[in-house]
Amino acid sequence: MSAVVGTGGIDTATVMYGVFGDPVAHSKSPLMLNRAFEVAGINAAYAAFHIRPGTLQDAVRGIRALGFRGVNVTIPHKLEVIDYLDEIDEHARAIGAVNTIVNAEGKLKGYNTDGIGYVRSLKEEAGFDIQGKTVILLGAGGAARGIGYALAKEGASRIIVANRTVSKAEELASYLDGFTRSEGIGLDAVKSRIHEAELLVHTTKVGMHPKVEDIPIEPELIHPGLLVSDIVYNPLETRLLREAKARGASVHGGLGMFIYQGAYAFEYWTGQPAPVEAMRAVVQRSLSPE
Repeated sequence: MSAVVGTGGIDTATVMYGVFGDPVAHSKSPLMLNRAFEVAGINAAYAAFHIRPGTLQDAVRGIRALGFRGVNVTIPHKLEVIDYLDEIDEHARAIGAVNTIVNAEGKLKGYNTDGIGYVRSLKEEAGFDIQGKTVILLGAGGAARGIGYALAKEGASRIIVANRTVSKAEELASYLDGFTRSEGIGLDAVKSRIHEAELLVHTTKVGMHPKVEDIPIEPELIHPGLLVSDIVYNPLETRLLREAKARGASVHGGLGMFIYQGAYAFEYWTGQPAPVEAMRAVVQRSLSPE
């Protein structure tokens, strides 16, 4: 029997997977996916690769050359990577961002599991029904596109995209307007619009380890009728979530989205159901204080 990572190490039959990002040292994807392969009895290994701007095309060529079966793509490469793939799943094409690549005998196909992972987490962990609700989306990058698209398809009545660069907020809002009423504003305009929203979703890396005291908006803007959702999962409770709790708002952390987007990727790669609870347990242990 071939060795399985976590029980016997890597051998010549081990299938390789990984995550491309910048930064990437903080990622818990290797921990989570290696545990998933171990529980499923699959001889595979998953590693993190720091892919700097300007080197992504070469890295994607490396997937084919080295025979990697699959790769996750994270900040800031989710948009650019589309240019280097052979085929894009319909859902990912609609979003305009890819976070999962499947290598089928040298043909690279891109998928996006961010949005579907996020919505599943929002429903199951926060018990939130998005139908008819107004959302403020902080950020306008690849994750925001995936989440905004998924929320629109789930029936959000309005999405307000807020970003430091207003033109990027307006560009994403113009795209989302094809699915639900949307508009783009600057971060400084959030204070005059936040009272309209039932859901605030933070989609950038602000507050991510190691800069855990950073916060994307002024805490004083948070009101008790709001569900504050932060897709950052390291730390488990960001400063944004702590400030929201202190002001009587409901909160929703990023761990569930991270677990579910990884589970969907695992299933695309292997054709097997993902061991979701084992994946959640190993990540939660690694992030919890001793």
